[in-house]
Amino acid sequence: MKRFLNEARVFDSMNVLHYIGEISQFHRIQGSKELYEAVRFIREELRIWGINAKLFEESYDGESWFLTLKSPIAWDLIHGKVEILGNTLTTSQSPLVVMAHSPSGRAEGEVLHILREEDWEKAEGKIVLVGKEWRDAYRKANEAGAKAFIAYREGTGEAIPYIGLFLAKNELEWAKIPAVAVPENLAKKVINKLASGETVEAKIEVETQINERQVLPILYVEVGRPPFILFTAHICHPKPGANDNASGSAMLIELARVLSSIHDDSFRFGFAFLWIPEYYGTQAFIEKYARLEDYYAVINLDMVAGSEDRAASTVMLVRTPASRFSVVSGVLEYFLELSNRAGESFSGSPLPRLKFKAYPYEMGSDHDVFNFFGVPSVMPITWPDRFYHSSEDTIEKVSKESIEVIGRGVLATALALAKGEKEELQRFARGYAMKYLGELGMDRDTRGIERLVMAGLARDSRFLGIESGHEFEKSPWLRWVRRGRVSAELVKEASREVYEEFKKLTKDRRILVHLHELLMLGELLPKEESFEVLEEEFGEVDREKLEKLVNLLEKTGVIEPL
Repeated sequence: MKRFLNEARVFDSMNVLHYIGEISQFHRIQGSKELYEAVRFIREELRIWGINAKLFEESYDGESWFLTLKSPIAWDLIHGKVEILGNTLTTSQSPLVVMAHSPSGRAEGEVLHILREEDWEKAEGKIVLVGKEWRDAYRKANEAGAKAFIAYREGTGEAIPYIGLFLAKNELEWAKIPAVAVPENLAKKVINKLASGETVEAKIEVETQINERQVLPILYVEVGRPPFILFTAHICHPKPGANDNASGSAMLIELARVLSSIHDDSFRFGFAFLWIPEYYGTQAFIEKYARLEDYYAVINLDMVAGSEDRAASTVMLVRTPASRFSVVSGVLEYFLELSNRAGESFSGSPLPRLKFKAYPYEMGSDHDVFNFFGVPSVMPITWPDRFYHSSEDTIEKVSKESIEVIGRGVLATALALAKGEKEELQRFARGYAMKYLGELGMDRDTRGIERLVMAGLARDSRFLGIESGHEFEKSPWLRWVRRGRVSAELVKEASREVYEEFKKLTKDRRILVHLHELLMLGELLPKEESFEVLEEEFGEVDREKLEKLVNLLEKTGVIEPL
């Protein structure tokens, strides 16, 4: 298997850096014209490499649904300015000064820092300053009669944070005031003055254009014949957004270049490449264009250019959930470890260049949706990133080392799966299953999860031509009716009362991971066994909260009990 890492030396990290620089020039907000322009740029670059890409065009109109997600409005930034405490911030410095999807407006007046719920009673005629739960707070600001809305985010320092409103068309009935963002350090200066009894004035100007429609672009390439290994990356996010996610989109271009040039009929897999706006584009693609039975596995590339300089960043491999167990997690883990080697220990053992670790399933990007629809999906990502969603996520801070480690590891994985001998793949599959179960088994029982591992190996075997694993008879306790990311917006559409309860129960993002995996398990196993396997996979879970969430999803028609 190691030989495929040598074959992956054709991966050129300098090409990736070049494309990161190009893509990060576009302000790629969902619903904006520059997102569409960035996708057209990628399509033209692929054409230069002799790669024919299909461009599917859906719509941002603020009212269309893509499975469980409602389209945000079509929106473009024209100009914005904030004047506060002698500081002037403009969109010529960073477009992030204006919150994505903000309406136009001008305001001048006293700033009110919102700390407690009762502070909203004093918001009328004020410019409110808010540091969390910005979308809900923005609505409250409008309802309270505030003049304008200023957001900041903890941990961003001097950087201007990226905060989006993702407004739907019907929300424009109440969303009237301009919304801007300021650096945390500036917000703290304002807060300190207010806390000492001083008055702080601000002046805000926002000019944006809200259109009836904008293209939601989906760029898709196939090389060879199905079944495919599918590589995805989301192209959206603000300028510069170098690591998140110009890096994944740029790496995808390089992988398409290499794999299209070396693919031949001897490969057991073809390769497919997908550039999409995060979540919305993936759900639109699956709903309208994807042939899910054609995909063996998905590798999602998100934030692949972080480094040690980015708050002790780790190269993470997010494995498939247990309900979608696949050897693809193990192969990618194996090659990421190999490509990450540099130097030797005191007795000659290889040492890692970057921190690396494989993790149980986590949500947060486009791999989620493919997993929900039964296609095993993994994600390499660098995390944490102190420049995440901020004006400081610039190209000079990306890591060439991370790009090389992840790029070569992903390419070697594709080559091994497509070209590896059956005997070595079968041996590897058996070894990885033992490792996976062994890691879990050191802490807890794995009797339930073993059935899922065997079923995953049986699916792998059909695609890889090996003999491993075995199926089991499914005994589901629920049907996932509205499949896709279970969003607060989806729940709110069904019931405002249920939405408030859902929001309280899901403040901890980890409960959402457990909930979605529970739904996937629930379509395979009886209820009690689903909870047992969930505990085997993640350790301790909050069963009481999960039971309440399941009941809420039943009320809103997201799931049906069997």
